[in-house]
Amino acid sequence: MIKTLAKQIKEFKAASIATPLFMILEVLMEMIIPYLMASIIDKGVNTGDIHHIYKVGGIMVVAAVIGLFAGMMGGRFGAKASAGFARNLREAMFNNIQTFSFSNIDKFSTASLITRLTTDVTNLQNAYQMILRMCTRAPASLICAMAMAFMINARIASIYLIAVIFLGCFLVFIMKKATKYFREVFEKYDDLNASVQENISAVRVVKAYVREEYETTKFQKACNKVYEMFVRAEKLVVMNMPVMQFTVYACILGISWLGANMIVGGSLTTGELMSLLTYCMNILMSLMMLSMVFVMVAMSMASARRISEVLNETSD
Repeated sequence: MIKTLAKQIKEFKAASIATPLFMILEVLMEMIIPYLMASIIDKGVNTGDIHHIYKVGGIMVVAAVIGLFAGMMGGRFGAKASAGFARNLREAMFNNIQTFSFSNIDKFSTASLITRLTTDVTNLQNAYQMILRMCTRAPASLICAMAMAFMINARIASIYLIAVIFLGCFLVFIMKKATKYFREVFEKYDDLNASVQENISAVRVVKAYVREEYETTKFQKACNKVYEMFVRAEKLVVMNMPVMQFTVYACILGISWLGANMIVGGSLTTGELMSLLTYCMNILMSLMMLSMVFVMVAMSMASARRISEVLNETSD
């Protein structure tokens, strides 16, 4: 399946490679800035060294500009690669469908083919862009922030490990539950498209036999099934945010309490504590992004299989 889909990247391989490289560069610049801020506070503000503040501040500006440029280029190449990938998929599917016999079309159904050419390709396009950007950015940010935190103070950084394990287990539980509902949604989409197609192609028959009320009820049932499945899935996915907020604020309280005691004891500086709090947000937000990526990828796996079936189908 993956080989079948990967063949459609074609001329967008360069953009697909450039996107993660720019995202990694952006992450590196973001990780340097809190470290430089700690230096400004500890060696510049506390000691009254204005020259050090200007020097390190200039480096921070350069790092921010490089990070901004890398983020813009990553977004540009990511959009180009994902949109081009989707275009090639639609073209390849359409060309293959043109060779289908009636038995092939009956095997998939016209409504299902329409869903695969539209909704499924769009899902795969969004998933591909998230893989190139967020799936590169989130792990890189998580690893770099964790490494920088342990470089500053390993004792306080151990709080991150507890938070990561707790949040990671919860997100895996949510993803497994939500994925099941997302897979069932696409089957309901086929029923919805079939209802629309039947009403459009046989509108005169419907009116001639006065079946408008029956067809309206049938369409509403198909809509409600899609609605119910999405509501069930979103109810699970939306739990990410409150659990994320709880974990973030629990970490901030733990770091602030332990850091304040260490500052009083002289084993930690104020600037280092500020950097640790910044890295705390980076680590936990990276986990949140990864959960979004996994949910999107899990949802798109059903679409990927459906698209591969059309691409691999041969005319009878």
